[in-house]
Amino acid sequence: MTDSVTADDVRAALRELADPADAANLRRFFKTGPGEYGEGDVFLGVRVPASRRVAKRFAALPFEEIDRLLDSDVHEDRFAALVILNARFAAASRPRSFDDAARAAMVRLYLAAVRRGRVNNWDLVDVSAENIVGPWLLDKPRDLLFELAGSESLWERRVALLSTFAFIKAGDASTTFALGELLLGDRHDLIQKALGWMLREVGKRVDRALLTDFLDRHAAAMGRTALSYATEHLPPELRAEYRAR
Repeated sequence: MTDSVTADDVRAALRELADPADAANLRRFFKTGPGEYGEGDVFLGVRVPASRRVAKRFAALPFEEIDRLLDSDVHEDRFAALVILNARFAAASRPRSFDDAARAAMVRLYLAAVRRGRVNNWDLVDVSAENIVGPWLLDKPRDLLFELAGSESLWERRVALLSTFAFIKAGDASTTFALGELLLGDRHDLIQKALGWMLREVGKRVDRALLTDFLDRHAAAMGRTALSYATEHLPPELRAEYRAR
């Protein structure tokens, strides 16, 4: 692929794989009905592995065309754009091809898409935040995440939490805990699940004692869903003790 490829080429490739029956199932799964969190989203019915294969074919898509793809009304278009952006960010982060200016440009592009509501379902957040924002902030101040966590946008708050997965994988739980305390009272199901998931990963990947210390202090104030996710891999008796709070 060369720089001559466009967002329209990616769209055409995805539409060749469209399945109306899968599209109907995906609309239900991603809650696109009136009043639901994915209200009005449009699906072609392309499965994730197929979308990833298309993204790999168009890995050289220019940044301005990635941005155009992110503005599509079709969910799979936006998903493919984010997978391409992930790959470009990873390539620019490798020691032998490190390009901090390109990384900064990609972070700006991504955050602009988040703020204009184009990264607007849980799978879109989850496939991108830990691969773009998280690695970018590993060696930088993390004020941005607290700004996002304070947003009225559900998706910006989830981006904040999921970005910390990169820190957890690097052995650092501090920002996850700080954001967790900030979002402790957020009862939206998708924030509850994200918070519990990140806390569980701290216990699995960093230190179980850090997780249990957080739970000792906050379990009673946590939502049931977050607590359930956070304690999933603890011994049964300890899990039951925290959930009883």
